Amino acid sequence: MRPKVQAVGGPVVREHRDAGQVKLSTFIPLKIRKRGGRKVVLRPDGQVEAAAKVATQIDQPLLVALTRAFYWQRLLDDGVVGSGSEIAQREGLHHSTVNELLRLTLLEPAIIQAVLAGRQPRCMSLLWFQRNPLPTDWVAQRAVVSGFDV
Repeated sequence: MRPKVQAVGGPVVREHRDAGQVKLSTFIPLKIRKRGGRKVVLRPDGQVEAAAKVATQIDQPLLVALTRAFYWQRLLDDGVVGSGSEIAQREGLHHSTVNELLRLTLLEPAIIQAVLAGRQPRCMSLLWFQRNPLPTDWVAQRAVVSGFDV
């Protein structure tokens, strides 16, 4: 298998002086190949596999949903809005969508960290959370997640 990105030279650091200010810029010559709709960058130290595997496992929709849910929860906690329905009106969403996403704030912190790091089980997705109620007890959540294929 050929690499998706090839370094065509070493990194070059350039220094520019402009009106007494020094600006540094680093240029890394790369050759990028698109494969399967994704772009991968090969670092000059040769680390492509570890970084690429983590990057491809991060579930963007789930990450965005978690971000929105915690933002909305903060609005509720700070008293900026009074309910999920009010958030739905502000965002132009259906109130059930907002309330479904707010359930994500009840996830165990270890599960949230796994999602942020891209280490969640493959079948754990936003769609899964929307279709399957998760218990509020963190021990029970761990039991459900441990039943997934990693």
